[in-house]
Amino acid sequence: MPSRYQDWLAQGLRDLRAARSMLDGGFYEWAAFQAHQAAEKGLKALLRFHHQEHRGHRLVAMLEALAGKLSIPEALVEAARELDWHYTGSRYPNHFAEGYPAQYYDRKIAQRCVDHAERILEFVQGNLGG
Repeated sequence: MPSRYQDWLAQGLRDLRAARSMLDGGFYEWAAFQAHQAAEKGLKALLRFHHQEHRGHRLVAMLEALAGKLSIPEALVEAARELDWHYTGSRYPNHFAEGYPAQYYDRKIAQRCVDHAERILEFVQGNLGG
C-alpha cells in the first residue's frame, strides 16, 4: 500500500483554507468542523509518513499513536482535545439540550479552532522529514 501522505497533507491544507473561508463568511460552526477536518487529515498524513494508518476521527488518539515516534507537545494535545469536541457538536442539533449548532458558535470559538488546526498542521509539516 503506497503511503500517499502527500495527498492527505494537501487535502488538510485545503480544508484549512475552507475553514478560514467559513470563518470569514460567518459560518462559525462550519469553520470549527473544517478546522477539525484539516487537523485530522494532517495527522493522518503524518501517520502515513510513519507507515501507520488510523481509522476514526479522534485527534488525540492520532497523537497518542504518534507519541512512540515523536515528541508531542502538551499544547498540541490540548488543541486536539478541543478540536475533537467540535467534530460532532458543530454539526448536529442533538449535541445540545436545545437549539442548533449555529446558535452556540461565534467568531471567537471558530477562530480558536482555526488557530489550533494551523498549529497542528505546522507540527505535521515540521515532522515530515524534509
